[in-house]
Amino acid sequence: MTAHRRIRPFNTKDTYPEQKLDNDLCQGVVARGAMVFLRGQVAQDLDTRESLHVGDATAQTAKTMANIKMLMEEAGGHMDHICRIVVYLTDIRYRQDVYREMGKWLKGVFPCSTGLVITALARPEWIVEIEVTAVIPD
Repeated sequence: MTAHRRIRPFNTKDTYPEQKLDNDLCQGVVARGAMVFLRGQVAQDLDTRESLHVGDATAQTAKTMANIKMLMEEAGGHMDHICRIVVYLTDIRYRQDVYREMGKWLKGVFPCSTGLVITALARPEWIVEIEVTAVIPD
């Protein structure tokens, strides 16, 4: 059971069978509680601001998701409080690696998700940035 009501949950292995993904997502979330807006997270050490895992989409995604988990906990929440994610990629060829890794961190959460391919992020070594909106239940 997730923290919020998820509308039309699905898994990407059904939606994108050719991409061999396994992400639990949904079309909508109904949530009540304290809203948490996380700045877009990247593969950066939040204390030193050092960029990590240059050129490795999977490792950058793992660090990005670790940052999200840490910030959610600092906000008093958990990963299953996440309602919406926006994924920014600098190259569509990274999509499968990024979504496979992200899916491990969000298994059973079923957030709404939007993915965009953009020209660049704030630093040229960043491949992926993930923005999160969550609601910590009352």
